[in-house]
Amino acid sequence: MAEMTALQQKWAKDREADAPRAEEDDGLDPKNLDQSVIDRLPKPTGWRLLVLPFRPPKKTKSGLYLAEQAVERQQVATVCGYVIEVGPLAYSDQEKFPTGAWCEKGDWIVFARYAGARLNIEGGEIRILNDDEVLARISDPADLVHAV
Repeated sequence: MAEMTALQQKWAKDREADAPRAEEDDGLDPKNLDQSVIDRLPKPTGWRLLVLPFRPPKKTKSGLYLAEQAVERQQVATVCGYVIEVGPLAYSDQEKFPTGAWCEKGDWIVFARYAGARLNIEGGEIRILNDDEVLARISDPADLVHAV
């Protein structure tokens, strides 16, 4: 195989620098939430939950990069999220929840498409849901198909 010329090396380096990277995501990610970020988020009151909607990857399984608008549209239409905080009265009604809490802090949950209040914050969107709006718990949100 022939060596690359200086110009070809420069082009290759420029292509690498310009290529979008899925890892470079300025949105909120549950894996990267540190205490300073959580402290700045609103605290759920009463029977409410603070949920971070699932943000689909920017790169498809076949290697195509999605436009930022398509990723944002999928995030708005998502039906699953990560429970960041649970309000002090959530799941305390023994008549309504005789088997105990349906979810807890750190769980991935499924909820209705239009459930909860949507709040736009720097880096993405969060939702505040009522405790009875949780439909299911899941182990991995990537297992669900997130189509708009």
